[in-house]
Amino acid sequence: MIVVSDTTPLNYIVLIGEAEILPALFDRVVIPPAVASELVHARTPELVRTWMSSPPSWLEVHSPAFSAAHELNYLGAGEREAILLAEELRAEWLIIDDYEGRVEANRHRIPVIGTVRVLDEAADRQLIKLAEVLTKLQRTSFFLSPDLVRWLLDRDAVRPPHR
Repeated sequence: MIVVSDTTPLNYIVLIGEAEILPALFDRVVIPPAVASELVHARTPELVRTWMSSPPSWLEVHSPAFSAAHELNYLGAGEREAILLAEELRAEWLIIDDYEGRVEANRHRIPVIGTVRVLDEAADRQLIKLAEVLTKLQRTSFFLSPDLVRWLLDRDAVRPPHR
């Protein structure tokens, strides 16, 4: 299964120390060069910059063949390249949180999944303890509505226990 990731999900998954769930969930994790650049930008948290300075072997950086899609110019470079790359690779998922990027991906018929859904899937496969990971995520600048947290924790309560 090929997934392409935008910057924000990868940033937060690295920040909370859960990057290794990605290769456990997906066969190939691919990012475009614009996402790689954003992950090492001076405004990116140091932990993420350090992680990206020597990325794991499972993370592939791949340029989309076409970079000119005028209808995507209003998006950031990372979102734009991630959408183009996901479309080109026929990725099973585009991991993206940005609302406008998700709308464009849907318009291009690219299935989308966000950070929270990735974490929920990891919990389904007993790769993480969801309550602990959500607490870590809430300590970052990632916005999680209290209703969503409550729903996720209620859902998690009926899963088989984590081993």
